[in-house]
Amino acid sequence: MLEYQNLFNRVQVHTTVPDPGVPIEQRTWVRQLPPSFNHWIGIIGDAQIGPIYLGFTGVASLICGFLAIEIIGLNMWASVGWDPVQFIRQLPWLALEPPSPAYGLSLPPLQQGGWWLLAGFFLTVSICLWWLRVYRRAKALGLGTHLAWAFASAIFLYLSLGFIRPVLMGSWGEAVPFGIFPHLDWTAAFSIRYGNLFYNPFHMLSIAFLYGSTLLFAMHGATILATSRLGAEREIEQITDRGTGAERAQLFWRWTMGWNATMESVHRWCWWFAFLVTFTGALGILLTGTVVDNWYLWAVKHGVAPSYPATINISPEKLQDLRGQYQGAPPQGLPVPAVPAPRIIVPPADSTAPVQLVVPPGAVPRTDSVRKNP
Repeated sequence: MLEYQNLFNRVQVHTTVPDPGVPIEQRTWVRQLPPSFNHWIGIIGDAQIGPIYLGFTGVASLICGFLAIEIIGLNMWASVGWDPVQFIRQLPWLALEPPSPAYGLSLPPLQQGGWWLLAGFFLTVSICLWWLRVYRRAKALGLGTHLAWAFASAIFLYLSLGFIRPVLMGSWGEAVPFGIFPHLDWTAAFSIRYGNLFYNPFHMLSIAFLYGSTLLFAMHGATILATSRLGAEREIEQITDRGTGAERAQLFWRWTMGWNATMESVHRWCWWFAFLVTFTGALGILLTGTVVDNWYLWAVKHGVAPSYPATINISPEKLQDLRGQYQGAPPQGLPVPAVPAPRIIVPPADSTAPVQLVVPPGAVPRTDSVRKNP
């Protein structure tokens, strides 16, 4: 017996005349990209591509975005001596770094972080213009502006990381570098610097909403696909005129989840969960370093994390001896991890023997920082 499934579209509708879209008032700009059909996209969605309306804000957004990507890419290419092979090979490690903290909020030279500011400016203008395009298109088509405000939440997180928090901290050097691995390294260092970001309550909320969004979208999609044979995929009709598909879907949720969901409420939950992922994340970023310097100590103070007894006491004089030594990237190779720090052997307190510095292979001993046991 054949089993009904709709994980993929078995039947694709290719009309003779593609759907031109909802009629709009024609002014200076018209819809671009003549509509066409794509078989592979039609397997999982609507096979028609286009037409697309860009308008002035859309074109300006693409131009500014291209300028930002070009500035970032050319600076990365220049960092490897304009070698195309090394550019492709080392691309995940290449970065356009923000200015040094010594410059504060001033405008540094181009080679000292000015390119980062310029790229960030064009990228921010591009994103904001695209948001304006989304908002204006919704108004022109008589739609709600839900998509624009959800997009604004993501923009709020972006601005918090690259503009608002650096301004509050008084230095562009607090911002995130442009790069694949470098921005991940920045995230790890940021968390360590401020006492483990996982103890940040707004970070906790952001992760909860992230996982919750994934669960809600998966549950919603699975429920609709499971009841689409009964017409549940016609969600707009089922909102105003509930049919068999909606009734079965709600009964399924009530049986498995313990509470009911309607064709409208589930979308409202999904929207809020997705919106709050980046919104709460932005709040957590803005509080880090400005209000709270160490999230672990904050968590201990408020009973969120346990207080662990100190097992190793290191004096400030020995901190320099424990730091690793970054050797830099080889001329013709990928960046390598830092050479491990020299191992310090401290004799007993009643001994007069000096501190021994065991230097690992490849490291340079720092005899100037070796101190004898007091």
